[in-house]
Amino acid sequence: MTAGAVTALVGLLFVLVAAPFAGRPAVRSAAARLTGLELRRLRLDLPDRDEEGVLRYLAARVPVGLLGGLIVLLLMVGIGTAARLAWSWGRGEAVDGMLPTPALLAYAFLAGCVLLFLDVSGLVGVDELDRRLAVRLLAPDPTEALRRRIAELTESRAGVVAAVDTERRRIERDLHDGVQQRLVALSMLAGRARRGRPELLEQLHEQARQALVELREVAWRVYPSGLDAHGLTEALSGVAERAAVAVEVTCELPERPPAAVETAAYFVASEAVTNAAKHSRATLVTIEVRQEGTMIIVRVRDDGVGGADATGGGLTGLARRVAALDGRFTMTSPPGGPTVIEAELPCV
Repeated sequence: MTAGAVTALVGLLFVLVAAPFAGRPAVRSAAARLTGLELRRLRLDLPDRDEEGVLRYLAARVPVGLLGGLIVLLLMVGIGTAARLAWSWGRGEAVDGMLPTPALLAYAFLAGCVLLFLDVSGLVGVDELDRRLAVRLLAPDPTEALRRRIAELTESRAGVVAAVDTERRRIERDLHDGVQQRLVALSMLAGRARRGRPELLEQLHEQARQALVELREVAWRVYPSGLDAHGLTEALSGVAERAAVAVEVTCELPERPPAAVETAAYFVASEAVTNAAKHSRATLVTIEVRQEGTMIIVRVRDDGVGGADATGGGLTGLARRVAALDGRFTMTSPPGGPTVIEAELPCV
């Protein structure tokens, strides 16, 4: 409360000096910093605060801050008086001509308890008033917040639809250009072998094996069957085994997350590894999955050349997949590397 009284005086001086220049960017920036200090003091997190209400808030909290400082001052005076009475009466000395008697001691004790209760109640009340004032003047309007949320949900839904369509097109392309062509060649080899070319049987066997490998890869890109049966750790181990680059996996989760979160975490890691193997010339990729509070953190780092494009189709699809779960997706890839992809997925 003492700090609140001091900052209230600072805010008052700032408002008096800066009010005529309220429209200037420098003044707005300074007001935002002062408000940020107040919010940290109150332990409030208002990331979407209304910047237009900052100066109003600094002016409105002046009487609240001064009231809190006055209550603290009264508390200090009361504690000082109680200490002086205890010191003097403990030595048998009179205070203002009054010697300690049982009745006087009882009266002083009861009066001190009542005043202490009032002081503590006043401090709690001022703190709550300060918090409500900050929320009232700085938090976005509920209607506007609802509009923003609807816009976010609409955008994420559209993004999920686009990501699904993109994934379908990629699967179709993989089947058409890979597995289908391999099976056509396999059919042709089988026909030639039937016409008296037994030496083609070994080539036929190899083509069949390659077709199975490619078909299995496409199936894993659609959905990894081992994820449901064995969990995220085993599925990521499978990614490491199939990758064209060395991959180290660290998965430390106290329990299995929800299926949607587990699936999103798998695809973030899998796509990041695929991109690193194809484009970054990396020699090592590390996958780290851990839980922090209610969030599952998936972090993929490669030692490649960097410069990855965050607007690429694969990364955009991952960002949309994460956004659909109300998560956060970030990527840093400076030229020269390293590239770090991180997804934060709520698991509640």
